[in-house]
Amino acid sequence: MLTQEQNDRITRVGPGTPMGELMRRYWHPIAAAAELDERPTKAVRVLGEDLVLYKDKSGTIGLIDRFCPHRRVDLSYGIPEEHGLRCMYHGWMMDETGQCIEQPFEETVHPDGRFKEKVKVAGYPVQELGGLIFAYMGPAPVPLLPNYDILAQREGVLREAFIAVVPCNWLQCMENSVDPVHLEWLHGVYGAHRAKLEGRRDAVAESLAMYDRHKEIGFDEFERGIIKRRVYGNTTKESPKWSVGHPLLFPNILQQGGGGRYFFQYRTPIDDTHTWHVEITSYWFPDDIEVPEQDSVPYTNIGLKTADGYWRSDDTMAQDHAAWILQGPIMDRSAERLGESDRGLILYRKMLDEQAAVVEDGAEPLNVIRDPAENVMIHVPQEGWGRLGRTSDIDEVARYGSALKPLIIDLLTQTSYVQQHHATA
Repeated sequence: MLTQEQNDRITRVGPGTPMGELMRRYWHPIAAAAELDERPTKAVRVLGEDLVLYKDKSGTIGLIDRFCPHRRVDLSYGIPEEHGLRCMYHGWMMDETGQCIEQPFEETVHPDGRFKEKVKVAGYPVQELGGLIFAYMGPAPVPLLPNYDILAQREGVLREAFIAVVPCNWLQCMENSVDPVHLEWLHGVYGAHRAKLEGRRDAVAESLAMYDRHKEIGFDEFERGIIKRRVYGNTTKESPKWSVGHPLLFPNILQQGGGGRYFFQYRTPIDDTHTWHVEITSYWFPDDIEVPEQDSVPYTNIGLKTADGYWRSDDTMAQDHAAWILQGPIMDRSAERLGESDRGLILYRKMLDEQAAVVEDGAEPLNVIRDPAENVMIHVPQEGWGRLGRTSDIDEVARYGSALKPLIIDLLTQTSYVQQHHATA
């Protein structure tokens, strides 16, 4: 258990807080890039700050204070111009750095005035990668946006994003990533229970509940975060699930997947009691399959509740969301009683506290990347690495995807592995 002071230290993310200052040393996804193609302005809240994300007519993306410095009108209702975002009220215009670049009436009555040069609001660097828009809200110099292959690989890969705004603190979302034992209970026993109540069958949940109980778990620190290792079901320590494992990339990314389907789960803190959860999924095809280049990465907003007001439980992501939310807006860790299954989250909390102290001492925290040579293409090993059609059954892969599902199935049926598999089945 933690004291209230210790809990506040690792959960609260506003400006000036220990965790807020640590989180501001990293790039965080804040929107799907396709959202700005549909509407060029979006109100966002990140790390407790109210901002507006926009794309002007030149294609430049900006992230600035949400409220105009003139009379505090909401700039998410602003007008994107060729170079900047214009306030709807009196026409003041800001650029992507937050600098005021036009004040129409002021410039009419004072043509030689320099008032606009004195007006500036917060503006943060943004970059697009893998269909997501990332923001950096920390001090200069700005680090490199990590070029992880799950986001950056283009040839032979398709991507899509699944997004939810979860009404709870970011940390209880992340602690789930180093809690392997919830697999058989939340996704197995509870998933099967809810399916029965709702008059349906969940074969995956039934299998997890019956066969995939954990026997041993392990966690190791490495240069990018924590490796999670597991022995469950009929696996042994010879299995990649233990010998390779899969990583939590510090500070707030879970890397998972297998058999050609890999994904990052980012948990971006909106504020102390809300989290922007995005799963960016990538489908990797064999080299001999001609995969069309994506002009845009599709995204899906995930609903959290059923029509009758219950938290959804019809897939693993929904079950995770429900468990996180049901711990309360900010989990009271002074009342918890931790056991052997909680070794991973204890390690993760320790890492957060230590890295916050590193920042407080003026040094660089873990997994900040500045060397361009290191950032050409970052591959982090994980269990089950391979490409679609070589290590996956077509019926299993076809369960995934939404907008991309027909294309994925079409490409998958072209693979020699699947053709041979189904010819001999």
